[in-house]
Amino acid sequence: MDAHVEEDAVGVADDRVRTGGTPSPAETAGAPAGTGIMALSLPYQVVAAVALAVVGVFACVHLAMVFLHVAPSNTLTKRHGQAVDEWIYPEFEQNWKLFAPNPLQQNLSVEMRAEIAGTGGELRTTDWIDLTAQDTAAIRYNPMPSHSQQNELRRALDFYRNSHGDDNRPNGLRGRLSEQYMRRIAMLRLDADPSMHGSDVRRIQLRTVTRPVAAPGWSTEKNDATPSHRDLPWWKVTDADRPAGADRSRTEAGR
Repeated sequence: MDAHVEEDAVGVADDRVRTGGTPSPAETAGAPAGTGIMALSLPYQVVAAVALAVVGVFACVHLAMVFLHVAPSNTLTKRHGQAVDEWIYPEFEQNWKLFAPNPLQQNLSVEMRAEIAGTGGELRTTDWIDLTAQDTAAIRYNPMPSHSQQNELRRALDFYRNSHGDDNRPNGLRGRLSEQYMRRIAMLRLDADPSMHGSDVRRIQLRTVTRPVAAPGWSTEKNDATPSHRDLPWWKVTDADRPAGADRSRTEAGR
């Protein structure tokens, strides 16, 4: 009896194959479903494949640019060095200061002051504001300080110093961009100060203060702990430097 039932079931399946019939849902319930991208519909498969291809190409280009940036001078870097620098700076810059055999023995801070116009048109200059001290206060006792608190001001100063000569003259476009970057950081700090709200800031000036770290008592090394200053030029504040102007320019650029 059972043998006849099995023969009939096999015969029905063979008839469906010969006639091109489709199996019933009950018969396909045990069939394995597609996994990964193959489980998606065709349009979504195309979108996923294109996205993966774009990410793969970007990763390969980025790795190639970083390799050329850190590699010794060669034919490619001599011919396409400017393109490599434009890709790397400032977001992906590589340096080896972490492995320096002689660690830094100086504390470098950035200070700023502003020239503000009063209601009657008179001008007054604020005292020097220690921007580095603000970052230090925000980082101290903070288990998860932000990246901007730790690196924004320091990296901006490195960007400025590497793109200017000792006379504070910019070396091309990167130098002018670094000045604009420093001005915008300074204006953001002023805007965050409640005592400066509504002030008409006309010009700003920044300076660096280098304070050598005194040698420990057990050391025979002698160094001068007198701080040294480097004053940067007075910069006129434009509408693009103000936080509201920067937001407006970004909005207009996105339209």
